[in-house]
Formats: sequence, C-alpha cells, structure tokens
Amino acid sequence: MIVNDSCLSCPGHIYSSKQGALRRWYNPPWFSEQIPSTPYDPLALRKAFEKAVIKRLMTDVPFGVLLSGGLDSSLVAAVASRHLADSEASQQWGSQLHTFCIGLEGSPDLKAAREVADYLRTRHHQFHFTVQEGIDALEEVIYHVETYDVTTIRASTPMFLMSRKIKSLGVKMVISGEGSDEIFGGYLYFHKAPNKEEFHQETCRKIKALHLYDCLRANKSTSAWGVEARVPFLDKEFINIAMSIDPEWKMIRPDLGRIEKWVLRNAFDDEKNPYLPKHILYRQKEQFSDGVGYSWIDGLKDHANKQVTDAMLMNASFVYPENTPTTKEAYYYRTIFEKFFPKNSARSTVPGGPSVACSTAKAVEWDAAWSKNLDPSGRAALGVHAAAYEETVDTKAANLKNEPPQKPQGMLEKTAAVA
Repeated sequence: MIVNDSCLSCPGHIYSSKQGALRRWYNPPWFSEQIPSTPYDPLALRKAFEKAVIKRLMTDVPFGVLLSGGLDSSLVAAVASRHLADSEASQQWGSQLHTFCIGLEGSPDLKAAREVADYLRTRHHQFHFTVQEGIDALEEVIYHVETYDVTTIRASTPMFLMSRKIKSLGVKMVISGEGSDEIFGGYLYFHKAPNKEEFHQETCRKIKALHLYDCLRANKSTSAWGVEARVPFLDKEFINIAMSIDPEWKMIRPDLGRIEKWVLRNAFDDEKNPYLPKHILYRQKEQFSDGVGYSWIDGLKDHANKQVTDAMLMNASFVYPENTPTTKEAYYYRTIFEKFFPKNSARSTVPGGPSVACSTAKAVEWDAAWSKNLDPSGRAALGVHAAAYEETVDTKAANLKNEPPQKPQGMLEKTAAVA
C-alpha cells in the first residue's frame, strides 16, 4: 500500500509524540558522508561478511540463494554453502544449498550461475522466461512494486516471475546479494568518479536511496508471492565496516589492476581455499536487468514504442508535469502506474531525475557524454561496459523472438574478463 510522500525519509526514523514529527534514530558513522580513513583490511572485511551470511542462515522454513552468477550473489552462495553444514537449518532441510536463477534462453546470467552452482555443488534450479511473458506481467509487477522507475521495473519483472516459481517449490525464504554495488561503488559509472571524496559521497547517496530502488525491488517482487528476501550485504555491522574503509581503496584504478569492487573481490581471493573460480570472482558488473538477457530491455523498448506515439511523448509534460517521462518506455510504465495509483501522494513517492547506468543525478555530471545517453542500463556506461551501446547495433529484429542481437565487428564480447 502506497503512503504519502512524507515517508520518503522514513527509513531509520521513529515518530516522536513529543516533537510531533519523525526523528532519526539510526545514525551510523557513514551517514554524515565524511570521508573515512581506516586502512583496508581484507580479512576483517571477509569475516564481517561471513558473519552476516551465517546470521541469515537462521531459519525454520525451506530456503535458498538467488544466484545470478555475478560476484555478489556468487559470494553469498559460496559463504552460505561453506557454513550451511554447521547450521541448525541443515539438520532440518539438509546440507545441500538450493540456488535459483532466471533468464532468457541463452542469457549471460544462466550460464554463469550454472558454472558457479556446479563449482559449489548446490541443488540448482534454472528458470526461463520469454520477452512476451515479461511484457504480459508488467501490470502485475507495477501494481506490486508500486513504482514507475524504469530500471526498477526492468529488474523487478524477472525477479517477480522467478519468485512465483520459487514459491511453487515450497521455498519461503531466499538470501540475495543486494547492496554490494552501493557500498563498494560497483556500478560501472563509478569508473568515472573524479576523486575519492565524490566516490564516497556517491556511495552514501546510493545507500540512503536503496529503499526506493533495489530494496524496493527485492522486497516487493518476492513478498508479492509470500517469499522473504534477506540481504547480508546490508547487515548494519557489515555496512559500518565496509563504509569505514578509506575510499581510495575502492576507487577503480586500471593502472593498478583494480576493477569495480576490487576490495571485495580481493578479500575473497583465497589461493589455498578458493571461494569461487577466478573468472567469476573478477567478472565485470552486470545489472540484473541486463544479465537476464540483453534482448529483454530491447524488447521492452520495442513494446513501448508500439504503445506510445511521438505525439504522446511530446505532450508528456502536460499530462505528467511531475517527474515527466522522457522516453516512451518511461511513459508507458507511468500510464500503468497512474491507472493503479492516481493520487498525487502516490506519484510523489517515486524519485526522478537523470540517471545513467543506475547513477544518481549528481554522478551524471562526472562525464559530459552521459547527459546525451541517459539510460539506467549498465550498457549505457559508454567506454566502460564490454558490451556498451553503440549507435550501429541493430537489436530491433530479434527482440521479441528471444534471439540475441547481432553485434557489429569489433564489439567486445560481454563475457570478456576484466582483470
């Protein structure tokens, strides 16, 4: 149920009857956005994360891990499978971890997740969906997730479809990898951070807004089907440790061999007792809405183009003066949202502003070229993503057939390792 816009600042607050207003009770050290200076300690970071995962293995219901094959979910699965046998949950549900993944046929996530599952020897459940099935579910997704934010809807749809299938197996709780990209600056646009101060301040802004984006998706896409999602990266103790690290260590430095989230990757790079294969541990960041299959986003855009005319988009500022949609895809989602939630108080709960590859509006200023390519997909990070958008790429023909788009000669394969 959507509430009024005053709840945009609700996380970490309580209502004070004396003051007659909300007041913040959760005041962690990083909230002030002051630049920390604690030296990087990989073992301390590793132990803190393992503790956060073990804490979330306390359960009396069937459970599993959402495994996309990317760094974050793979680390969650690796730590969970390593410690499951020693937990009380294993006595009731067995010592073999269940993992779940969804994607279009032949998608990057399905391949990577299968490889990680085989390495960890989990009981892996692989689900497929088609672009048309995703499009058919859009109205349900927007109703349950209660947003018209483009990137949230793109990612929520496959997660919504997967949660339905997970619930049908009798599973009631899943552990997921949300939060890591916000804490460690894992989104590809962080490559352009000009200095450690702006890098750290952007991570703080991203964490503060999680309840409007990734946590909104993870919570509501799963709870729509009665499944509980737990997120160890957002354990309060772990966040405090990770956010106290001098951000110079988090900066993306190709000259030093540091890619995005290097501090996390390095913390789990154990030669004697490896958690993951090297190429998975150092796999390039892939946003969930991209990793389920590139033709998913391209198919959504094509569908929206058929539903929204050029004239409708030109007059968008008159129809939707608040958070005016700037693309046909955004306009299409907005019309569905307004059908379910027509009140001003509802639309005000959804944030707006320019974004590229999931950045905040402030971070768009880091690269002048981004202002001409405002799209939340990771492929919008031109010059960074191994399969970044190019004007010559013809993705249109294959979208609704679930076929991968043809790549022009010279385009790097998406799965190229960045080490």
